[in-house]
Amino acid sequence: MTDAPAPTGTAPHATTPHAVWSTDPAARPGTPLLVLLHGYGSHEHDLMGLVPELPGEFSVASLRAPQPAQLGFQWFPLAADLSFSAERVAEAVAPVAAWLRERAAEHSSITLLGFSQGMAMATSLARALPGEIAAVVGLSGFVVPGEHAAFADERLRERPLPMFWGRDPQDPVIPQHLVDSTAEWMLEHADVMKVHYTGVGHGISPQELRHVREYLTHVVLGG
Repeated sequence: MTDAPAPTGTAPHATTPHAVWSTDPAARPGTPLLVLLHGYGSHEHDLMGLVPELPGEFSVASLRAPQPAQLGFQWFPLAADLSFSAERVAEAVAPVAAWLRERAAEHSSITLLGFSQGMAMATSLARALPGEIAAVVGLSGFVVPGEHAAFADERLRERPLPMFWGRDPQDPVIPQHLVDSTAEWMLEHADVMKVHYTGVGHGISPQELRHVREYLTHVVLGG
């Protein structure tokens, strides 16, 4: 699955993230929560296509990024060369972190799955909420390099973040310097399972989804 156009008629700005859910409200209490974070120029409905391939024990919520970009939305502004401001990332993280904390009392755990720019958001949220995120699944994306006042990386050095990182080494979108800095960050801050896929490009393959399902089952659900 690659980034897709947004549906028409959606509002681009919201302080509280807009979410679509896989389950009705009555079915959610006590379940593990899996939050999906889409890529640049996409929308909240895109990654919901993954749900049938993921463990059914999760309540799944897919969030819409707040800023319009191309035919969809972005979590924070990206230049053509994928450069960005860490300050803008921190601004994007704050409302989503507050939303996650509101959900925490209702769910047995919170796991984040981010694709492309959504992986940058997922890992940034885990850095802002150390110890509150059960695991992060990052697909074809990157970690924001460097340290920031909004991130508690020292806590993750003490208790590394469980993480799955899947990517194609020939991904034409993510620059090599971001791949390298992501790998360096994970050495000190994550207990990571890294898997390379061929022929995927900047996307998600059926094999990768099977691996994600297995990872979530064993690491988060304890199966």
